[in-house]
Amino acid sequence: MMANAEAREYREPFTSTLIPDMGLQWFAAEDEGRTEEPSEYKLRKAREEGRVAKSQELIGAVGLLLPMIVLVILAPWYGKTFKEMLLYYFNTATTTDVTTDGGMLAASFLSYFVKLALPLAITGMVSGIATNMVQVGFLFTVKPITPDFSRIVPRFGQWISKSLFSAEGMWNLAKTIIKVVIIGVASWITISGDLGRLLSAITANFWDSVALVGSLSARLIIEVAVILLVLAIPDYMFQRRQYMESLKMSKQEVKEERKMMEGDPLVKGRLRERMRELLARNMAANVPKADVVITNPTHFAVALEWDRERSFAPVVSAKGIDEMALRIRKIATDSGVPVVENRPLARALYADVEIGDPIPEKYYMAIAAVLQSVYEASGEAERMRQSLVQAAEA
Repeated sequence: MMANAEAREYREPFTSTLIPDMGLQWFAAEDEGRTEEPSEYKLRKAREEGRVAKSQELIGAVGLLLPMIVLVILAPWYGKTFKEMLLYYFNTATTTDVTTDGGMLAASFLSYFVKLALPLAITGMVSGIATNMVQVGFLFTVKPITPDFSRIVPRFGQWISKSLFSAEGMWNLAKTIIKVVIIGVASWITISGDLGRLLSAITANFWDSVALVGSLSARLIIEVAVILLVLAIPDYMFQRRQYMESLKMSKQEVKEERKMMEGDPLVKGRLRERMRELLARNMAANVPKADVVITNPTHFAVALEWDRERSFAPVVSAKGIDEMALRIRKIATDSGVPVVENRPLARALYADVEIGDPIPEKYYMAIAAVLQSVYEASGEAERMRQSLVQAAEA
């Protein structure tokens, strides 16, 4: 029984480090025993690695909408520039020798290309960056594009599970169907409403036909982009949920992370026990530095020391019962440390607080009253009382 338990104890960390390499989002968290919410440390590490929650649908919708709006606004300028380009090449087609004037033609083509493509390219780039920043904030990392040769081996079973038999696969299928339906319905409504004008464009002049087709296309694209933008909101919520599910942790992972962040509890416990032993041995030196000793009056004695620069509350510097209590009281009396009799408080502090630990918050008001009586003669009573009251309120 013990051997099996130890084997499980040593296998679980190995499993927890192996599973993320297989893509946690491919499996249900609960099926793998990952029932705990991700910690701040794990969320921060995932972000540093480029693993964030974002909707590609939102990026695509905005990337389609904004360039189209810019294209509609600049349509007259685009039409004029395009017409100028066509006339230029038609006029030079019969007068230019390609073998000798090829450089000039290439330069003119590059000039027109940059002039026509630059506004849309800048708009698309800005929309993509802005949409990503709105979703995940500023994040720069090369981790997602760093080659990982461990992923070269295909995992067809996992890919099929993710694509067909998972919540993410079903959601992607539903999104695709909805987008096809939206584009089809929007196209049918837009075209059927202007079918007469489209048929009459056959006999219209060239530029009027281009303007009609262009306006219908722009309106259709903007309508579809707006609808996709609305649908991107639930997609982002779904992606956020899947992201949090993929980062869920098992109880063993939480335990291992706590050990890493705070240190091994066993080691900390041993260090604390060692500190208490040292404090107990140095009781003769600690009691004279105490601010007050609270007694029962003979069975319990607890010495409290408050260094406001190192601790937000008084610390138990020594405690004892029976003979040890009498010894603490004698050292305090010989050293001029005030001794206050408070039976319930002395008994409670002895039972609840270890040597070297600050007093719990529930004793703040009681200790404030004790310190007030001790320091009343020196004029520090009000300052000490306010310090403990403020600590209790915080």
